Amino acid sequence: MSKRDYYEVLGVSKSASKDEIKKAYRKLSKKYHPDINKEPDAAEKFKEIAEAYEVLSDDQKKAHYDQFGHTDPNQGFGGFGGGSDFGGFGGFEDIFNTFFGGGGGGSRRRDPNAPRQGADLQYNMTISFEEAAFGKEAEIEIPREETCSTCHGSGAKPGTKPETCRHCNGSGQVSVEQNTPFGRIVNRRTCHNCNGTGKEIKQKCSTCGGSGRIKKRSKIQVKIPAGIDDGQQLRMSGKGEAGINGGPAGDLYIVFHVRPHEFFQRMDDDIYCETPITFVQAALGDEIEVPTLHGKVKLKIPAGTQTGKKFRLKEKGVPNVRGFGIGDQYVTVQIVTPTKLSDKQKQLLKEFAELSGSAPMGEHEETLFSKFKRAFKGE
Repeated sequence: MSKRDYYEVLGVSKSASKDEIKKAYRKLSKKYHPDINKEPDAAEKFKEIAEAYEVLSDDQKKAHYDQFGHTDPNQGFGGFGGGSDFGGFGGFEDIFNTFFGGGGGGSRRRDPNAPRQGADLQYNMTISFEEAAFGKEAEIEIPREETCSTCHGSGAKPGTKPETCRHCNGSGQVSVEQNTPFGRIVNRRTCHNCNGTGKEIKQKCSTCGGSGRIKKRSKIQVKIPAGIDDGQQLRMSGKGEAGINGGPAGDLYIVFHVRPHEFFQRMDDDIYCETPITFVQAALGDEIEVPTLHGKVKLKIPAGTQTGKKFRLKEKGVPNVRGFGIGDQYVTVQIVTPTKLSDKQKQLLKEFAELSGSAPMGEHEETLFSKFKRAFKGE
């Protein structure tokens, strides 16, 4: 059977770059690797893919192939060639990297005994509107893993110490050989004896059972910064779970949830609210008291104020959480229409209406409302 075109095998064009060729090879080799793909023809496809990559990844071999194809008498691309198990299989290191996570010698493996940082934790904290504005100190309790105080994290009974694992010699991994159509592949796996720690504990600590860590509910003092807003978070360095093999502890992230206020609303560092005033206050002007987060303040209402008018109270808002000043408070006045009037009040309002030329309906033959009705009916 004639061989397929190498570019067709990898699914790339003749103008493909080295990176494109390599990317295509890695994708296909992973898909058809015999250890993963159990289809009957997977091994043959894998061999074909590897052969195509061996040629197209080498500039000199690729140039020969582009000129002569599979018929070049000097090429010798009928197989892997050579006398070793893999011959000219230049892509073997790529396969090892793809499946086993490192170069053939395992030089990139992480030392199981190296110090590692502990896990980060998150705590959701609900606070009041005022606490968010001005900050406070609070104590919280969180469950976390801490270093065992009995064995100081070694996992061994006091007076003893862990020994190097005899199965993996402290590496945390063991080699497993597999026979494939191309020879033996050495696969490194986590040591079952030490679970990848590289250590054997003959006499385990009675407190932590050999883990070197214990679950504990820890009390932590939290200083809530003034100006914190809903959804923002505070990072407390080193307050997460204990590190491994003497590594640093993780961090604690506190996410704040602010309860809404019945009167105030917040937007960034500014506070917004509405306050009612009477028709008389709006018409004649007045000085009223307005509540703020900082206490009551006087607000002057000019004569002739209209409903919806917004007033600014400088620096009566929320302190900026990063220390960039204080926000303002904006007060919107709403004129409240009385629903119950005494006879005297009604009479006075009628007199006011007559003086201002806005008598109630029925008081004059021609009113704006009657004119509107006629216009609406087309009279």
